[in-house]
Amino acid sequence: MQLISNARAFGGEQRVYRHRSSSTGTDMDVAVFLPEEALRGELCPTLFYLSGLTCTWENVTVKGGAQRPAADHGMIFIAPDTSPRGEGVADDEAYDLGQGAGFYVNATQEPWAAHFRMEDYVARELPKLLAESLPVDADAIGVTGHSMGGHGALTLAMRHPDVFRSLSAFAPITNPLDCPWGHKALGAYLGEDRAKWAEHDACELARSRGFRGDILIDQGQADGFLEEQLKPWAFDAACREAGIDLTLRLLGGYDHSYYFISTFMEDHVAWHAQRLFG
Repeated sequence: MQLISNARAFGGEQRVYRHRSSSTGTDMDVAVFLPEEALRGELCPTLFYLSGLTCTWENVTVKGGAQRPAADHGMIFIAPDTSPRGEGVADDEAYDLGQGAGFYVNATQEPWAAHFRMEDYVARELPKLLAESLPVDADAIGVTGHSMGGHGALTLAMRHPDVFRSLSAFAPITNPLDCPWGHKALGAYLGEDRAKWAEHDACELARSRGFRGDILIDQGQADGFLEEQLKPWAFDAACREAGIDLTLRLLGGYDHSYYFISTFMEDHVAWHAQRLFG
């Protein structure tokens, strides 16, 4: 991995790396916060944060407020990009498809299939690469995310329980089989077979695969996307059916922004620390 930038923060270092991805066939940037323990070479529990539509690694790194609680708990904090990017990578004029909107699936349809393999990248390639390059404890990795990234966190944790040991989300898209963002992205990337979509729907995965641990979701009640796109009550119902221990916090007055995320980031880092250090 090529180090692009490095800054001291809370006794640790906020870094950005670039590497050539075998999954996407492109260069990918990833932000990494290393606490003091990691700088000393100690193996550390690690939390992946998956960002939402239009975002890069930079949004949460600058606005999310994860560095202080990660330093307090001795956790590495990883923020990958939301899609492949660059010349020759397919894109769309709309904000909710193409570059910046990978949806954390492996695309099977043209023109997306060549590069949009974000499930392989996040769940397979990146954890292995980081464990080889940094003091990441491969047996203590958690995942969280926001909106589209919350969808990614929920689905990848249930699809890859060997990789992700703890799970939370901020305002996730929980039921893409039944929302406009999901219909558009999954239809474009996976085709018209809704059975393929169900393999990447958190509600369906809760029923078919479950999750061995408990799950935390924070959802602002002033979120403009709550009713049409996010539908946390659908995931709550699926978890009840599957016997999954879900803590769903509905938070009055909070919206979909990073003001909301930064307010509750400390809670989520602590949630994962309690489970990964155990």
